[in-house]
Amino acid sequence: MKNLIQKYNIPGPRYTSYPTVPFWDKEGIASDDWKNSVKKSFIESNDKEGISLYIHLPFCESLCTFCACHKKITTRHEVEQPYIETVLKEWNLYCNLLVERPKIREIHLGGGTPTFFSSENLKKLINGIFKRADKFKIFDFSYEGHPNHTTKEQLQTLFDLGSRRNSFGIQDYDPKVQKAIHRVQSFEQVKLVNDWSREIGYESISHDLIFGLPFQTEKSIRNTIKNTIALKPDRIAYYSYAHVPWIKGVGQRGFEDTDLPHDSEKRYLYELGKQLFFDNGYVEVGMDHFALPTDSLYKAMESKKLHRNFMGYTAGKTELMIGLGMSSISDSWYAFAQNEKDVDDYTERINKGELPIFRGHLLTDTDLIIRKHILNLMCNLETTWNVGLSESQKEGIVERLQEIIADNLVEVTNEKVVVKEEGRKFVRNICMAFDLRLVENKPDTRIFSMTI
Repeated sequence: MKNLIQKYNIPGPRYTSYPTVPFWDKEGIASDDWKNSVKKSFIESNDKEGISLYIHLPFCESLCTFCACHKKITTRHEVEQPYIETVLKEWNLYCNLLVERPKIREIHLGGGTPTFFSSENLKKLINGIFKRADKFKIFDFSYEGHPNHTTKEQLQTLFDLGSRRNSFGIQDYDPKVQKAIHRVQSFEQVKLVNDWSREIGYESISHDLIFGLPFQTEKSIRNTIKNTIALKPDRIAYYSYAHVPWIKGVGQRGFEDTDLPHDSEKRYLYELGKQLFFDNGYVEVGMDHFALPTDSLYKAMESKKLHRNFMGYTAGKTELMIGLGMSSISDSWYAFAQNEKDVDDYTERINKGELPIFRGHLLTDTDLIIRKHILNLMCNLETTWNVGLSESQKEGIVERLQEIIADNLVEVTNEKVVVKEEGRKFVRNICMAFDLRLVENKPDTRIFSMTI
């Protein structure tokens, strides 16, 4: 296994989309093409499954040096109201495109730090969304919270607005690790917000942990997971630290590359965590996720309804996901579009009455076929060949899988491709064999984090 980890630990996509962002068309997407794809998707799916909203709330009071997300560091809370007003203006621009009131199946507030915002402004945001929308018969509202910046009032407000699921970014409990990543929070504080959530009535609480952080050891990981298990969250995301300091705007500093666990050492931390989760009743879901059998994410996996998009794994699929806010990415199934990454640029475009798209991609027929295969592999760990591939495309994929087949990580038959249990940790590598854009446009420079 150590040799396999060294062999397959190469830069590769996480496949929250296909094509992945670096391989979107360089010409971008025309505004009319994006609008038409939204309208088409909406007509096809609004009544049948509803739509999803991802709302990016980018403000953080301090910089966490492990984070590669687009964010704005400030302690000035007067930025809240103008930003909420701008997001609602963007929502109105989308609603003006649609032929009827949207039915919202899922809302997720991501960050940044969504709980940077006051209860009053969070209420203004969600109530503003539903001035021009209705809830779908199945409704899932979730958000991310920073344990140090989440009050009981905020938890209650978001619950009263319809949220039944929240997620807290923990990362690690070890003081040395916390100092290095500039994310210092006590177990007592995490327990407080976790207990408040239970008391209020949240049905699913998730804790995010990261392995591969600077100065992590077997001892520190065991302690972090021991503390996590003590609070019994319904879901645990156990992410591999993506070290991408070459990406503009990423503040991954305060430690050296030599401070990071690498290759088999890093993978051992994952395998250790995974076994500890198994020992305490958690089941592996997709990649990097674990859930109790009572949680909706596990149930979605069992019924083969698990879905993956820019929000990660979700228990329900919608064809149309509209991203609101600075840097948000929207997905109409037929196209992707990303908003301006700078708050001022985003605001300026909205105030001009424009959708603030700065790049995007219109999927080809081949893109749509490959997208289905990669989603099948990422969510169900298998895919069938009858999803539209030509014979030459199939032969090319099988050829690229030969080494992985020889290493007994995947089984390929005339009907399908099945990821073996031993190959689960290499699912990104397996997907790369299907990734025609990656095959055709091998990057000259490193653009992805390591797969392991």
